Amino acid sequence: MKRIGLLGGSFNPAHEGHRQLSLAAIDELGLDELWWLVTPGNPLKAAAADMAPYEARLASAEEWAAGTSIGVSDFERTAGTRYTIDTLRALIRDFPDDRFIWLMGADTVAEFDRWKDWREIAQLLPIAVLPRPGYDEAARAARAMGWLSRFVRPQSQAKHWTEWSPPALLFLSLPTNPASATALRALDPNWHRQRRFRKLGPVAGGAASD
Repeated sequence: MKRIGLLGGSFNPAHEGHRQLSLAAIDELGLDELWWLVTPGNPLKAAAADMAPYEARLASAEEWAAGTSIGVSDFERTAGTRYTIDTLRALIRDFPDDRFIWLMGADTVAEFDRWKDWREIAQLLPIAVLPRPGYDEAARAARAMGWLSRFVRPQSQAKHWTEWSPPALLFLSLPTNPASATALRALDPNWHRQRRFRKLGPVAGGAASD
């Protein structure tokens, strides 16, 4: 059994903050691996003019994950899933011997109640909330927390998450990094045009690639 963390996002582009926070979460949660699930698109957001091509976003994630226990996965692209609930069902089906925990940023908790079948997501697997500067208090006051607050676990139990029966929610207090994809795009809107990216093929078995 592998203990695997799942972090979805556009990674537009991936950056130092993603790597630093992910490595801290691996240590705090006792993970064997953490998979970055690079999404083809966010169902809650209209296609953004500054959204880089998928190949560029995947490649930037691979560059920042290199040499770590972070894997980069195109599972959502190859499986054809659009919503997180469908991605998680497919992962649980395809990797029945592994245990997963869903990671999400504190900034995302505010809109969690808008996600498709969000309560079922919480009932499928434990959730760890990653800190984001300026969002942590808002996350604890989010609408979804009206239901989730009864399932919050203390950080002192973080390494025991495989023993929990979902719903189970954990707020992680970890060092943060001021880097942001929005700021990086503002500095260099054409970051993805400066390099050539390989043509994508499916990752073997739909799993994460190191």
